[in-house]
Amino acid sequence: MTRDEVILDSIRGDSGLAELLWRVCEFDLSRGDHGEPVRLSSGLALEAVAGDFTGGTFFLCGDAGKDRPVLYASSEGQAGLIGQSLTEALEIMVGLPSWWDCLKFSGSGDLTVMRTTADHLRRDEREDQPEIGARRVRLGAALGLEFGSFPALLARLHAAVSVTTPDFVLTDETGEAYEPLFGPWLPSRNPAWS
Repeated sequence: MTRDEVILDSIRGDSGLAELLWRVCEFDLSRGDHGEPVRLSSGLALEAVAGDFTGGTFFLCGDAGKDRPVLYASSEGQAGLIGQSLTEALEIMVGLPSWWDCLKFSGSGDLTVMRTTADHLRRDEREDQPEIGARRVRLGAALGLEFGSFPALLARLHAAVSVTTPDFVLTDETGEAYEPLFGPWLPSRNPAWS
């Protein structure tokens, strides 16, 4: 059994752990239906394993029996890799506040812009969710996650999304490609961060 399969089994077998994961990063195994047929440009297999509250879906890419890259597809038509394994993806999602917003406000994938966005998100998180740090520690211990430094997690997210093309481009049933996860916006677009 792969490490990723062990993690999924742990989450499935512990409703408290599943709830904690939902509260920290909105990763919910009961929401694994993407709703429309999709495929990868490379033809690799896709397995939807979880979703988030916005209708996004987390997919494992490739054949079962080994740790597989994780692709996230939003309900708004963006998709890309977020980790080279479920373990790595969860380390990023649990360890970074609002990882999705770090991508959305990335200035089309500029790591320096992502750092600025992440600093704003960390400040917002400390004000709005002071208990989340303790929840992250509990999740890390329960799932054997190693977070590393905040800048390292952000760099790992950037690196994962950056290698989406050409093999992990998600297309719909008509063959139209989803947009990249790197959004064009700068942090200055959010008036609360001025």
